[in-house]
Amino acid sequence: MAKEELLTIEGIIDEVLPDGRFGVTLDNEVRIIAYTAGKMRRYRIRSIVGDRVHVEMTPYDLSKGRIVFREKIAGQSGAPRRRHFRR
Repeated sequence: MAKEELLTIEGIIDEVLPDGRFGVTLDNEVRIIAYTAGKMRRYRIRSIVGDRVHVEMTPYDLSKGRIVFREKIAGQSGAPRRRHFRR
């Protein structure tokens, strides 16, 4: 199968595991182990318990997946705070 035929399912992170892995409970009440996608690591997108995420899974192994998107939470600002240094 090619990459285009991956399953994309939404879920909620319920546990942070070692080595950048997460326990994710999918919308259909199935719990899987997922890791963060490379672009999320590259752009330093952090995920914590309670975040709603999109997970890609291959049809061959439905117990593992890759987190490809973290939905924005209402009330959080998009830009990080910057510190101003005086000389």
